Amino acid sequence: MEEPQGKVLIVEDDVSLRRSLRATLGILGFEMGEAGSGEEGLASLRTGQYDAVLLDINMPGLGGIETCIRIRRNFTRLPILMLTVRGGEDDKVKALESGADDYVTKPFRIRELAARLRTAIRRYHAPETPAELPISVGDLTLEPARRIVQKSGTEIHLTPLEFDTLKVLMSHVGHPVSHARLHGALGLSGDFSNRGHLRVLIGQLRRKLGDNSANPTYIVTDGYVGYRFRDPSIPRG
Repeated sequence: MEEPQGKVLIVEDDVSLRRSLRATLGILGFEMGEAGSGEEGLASLRTGQYDAVLLDINMPGLGGIETCIRIRRNFTRLPILMLTVRGGEDDKVKALESGADDYVTKPFRIRELAARLRTAIRRYHAPETPAELPISVGDLTLEPARRIVQKSGTEIHLTPLEFDTLKVLMSHVGHPVSHARLHGALGLSGDFSNRGHLRVLIGQLRRKLGDNSANPTYIVTDGYVGYRFRDPSIPRG
């Protein structure tokens, strides 16, 4: 048994998957709770203290999206990781826009899921960081107050929009940022479904960061959902 990692609530109507996750994650040091429906999950959160929620997107009765919305309404910072079906890009977008912090596609690797949970729980318990403090990931440092980005101590010159794009992504390191959320945060005009502007911005950022678009170190394209600033502590899936 590993050291305690935090208490996680699994909300999943598939009994065999729920019990398998409980057993496997329990061995890895997580304290686990179970709920077989969205209604049961909400009741469990009202009566117990949890550090994260694993929530299935497709459940009978109160579905995963509505459950996520209700959890987020009452527990504004509690990490929610949504379990989605591989290839269900619309579901992934809905998950993020309903308030989920991240999603994991089925079938998933337990090692990756455990790493995502550890990162989410660590961020949940970390003191809230003022927005103007520097953000450092790997050899990159972004200073919001001075609007400076450095790589290994050398300044990288970015346009204002490139800087703001990078700030949004680095502020959510390890978590996907949907096209819609990024579009809104940057105040871009037009329909967010037109992603050409974002693709150009990301391409420019990758070039200036020395990031290989075919195998990026920093900015990963997250399916058709959006982009993720890669956390080096999380294994590549």
